[in-house]
Amino acid sequence: MKKPLIFLFVLFIQFVNSQELALVKKNGKIGYISKDGNFKIEPQYKLAKSFSDGLAAVENGGKWGFIDTKGTWVIPATFSDAKDFNSGIAIVKKDKDWVYIDTKGEIQKAPFSDKLFDFNNGVAFIRQNTKVGLINSKMAVVLEPKYDQIKSFENGFARVELNKNWGIINTEGKEVIEPAYAEIGNYSKNTAWARKDKTFGIVSAGKFIPVDGAEKIWDFETQDLTYAKKNGKIGFIDLKGNWAILPIYDKAKAFSKNLAPVCVGSKWGYINPKAEFIIPPTYSDAEVFSSNGLAPVKEKNWGFINESGKLVIPTQYTITANGFVIALFVQQDKGFIDGLARVKNEGKWGFLKPDGTVLANEWFENAELFSKSTEKTIEKKVTSETVSDKQKTETKTATKPTAKPAVKSAAKKKK
Repeated sequence: MKKPLIFLFVLFIQFVNSQELALVKKNGKIGYISKDGNFKIEPQYKLAKSFSDGLAAVENGGKWGFIDTKGTWVIPATFSDAKDFNSGIAIVKKDKDWVYIDTKGEIQKAPFSDKLFDFNNGVAFIRQNTKVGLINSKMAVVLEPKYDQIKSFENGFARVELNKNWGIINTEGKEVIEPAYAEIGNYSKNTAWARKDKTFGIVSAGKFIPVDGAEKIWDFETQDLTYAKKNGKIGFIDLKGNWAILPIYDKAKAFSKNLAPVCVGSKWGYINPKAEFIIPPTYSDAEVFSSNGLAPVKEKNWGFINESGKLVIPTQYTITANGFVIALFVQQDKGFIDGLARVKNEGKWGFLKPDGTVLANEWFENAELFSKSTEKTIEKKVTSETVSDKQKTETKTATKPTAKPAVKSAAKKKK
């Protein structure tokens, strides 16, 4: 008797649901809200951290583990300490030792390093004796330890020091700018500012271009102008190292939406790339414009203006943090991020909408920025049929949330 032939057809369909959650503290307990203002995970934890790679480190009974965006324990609380996931890897303390784990909680065997460093941009530092190199999330050496220092990666590039000279590498460990400068800035728009001996300039296409009279240069941000100092005053240079706006201001910050905050005397206003004041200097402080066209400005407290200078949200808030919420702010943290701004009012933290209303009309004891999490739902269909009976089929469906995306955190280099 002939055995029937069996054909297997396997189909995987993956649905990706991206959402953002923010850690908040209410009535002494930590939970997580979504951008509609509702609790995705009710406040129930004494100690917890923000989501990264779709997982959040949470303390339970004196031990740390990781939950997913549904509040389900994915990695049991068995560690005495835990750091955030990044690039699919986290550092945890097991017994007395720090080790790497993946998102399944499995320990990863890493190349030897004098200490473990957080992953960032898909790589982590390794330090052997006095030299620093890189490994990737598969625990393979990307760059043998050779540099004296490697600074944190930003947008795929990092500053490196070798024999007291600075350059730039990418996440593959390749030198984008050779270490030949006394100082160097972050790499953006294929350009970085640098100092050669006592001369400040920019490095573009491997060539150092001195900037006339520059005493200091800041990193390029979203636009093709950055601010620089000459004779104690601030102006703006372009990507070719030319003074596009003469240095006549006491202080300045980056251009965004074709407007840059500048300070004259003790008052801040906004100029356009032609150095024309679009918003007169009337504020005691000012920050860059967010992508939604609103910028924080300060009188006694902080409020928000639009691009025409109209005050659309009253100056009654605090926008910087300390204590529970990490106070390591970069400029984009002080305004609207993806439609919401974190502010403090009368001792409570909340999230403002662009119309000035408070998300869910609720204030919290503490709050952290929204962090992106991705849930993946995988549908697996297995169909079998035989030569004699093509009607017999079987379908199995399984769903499992995984995780992936966005984090912020960076390892620090050699001590």
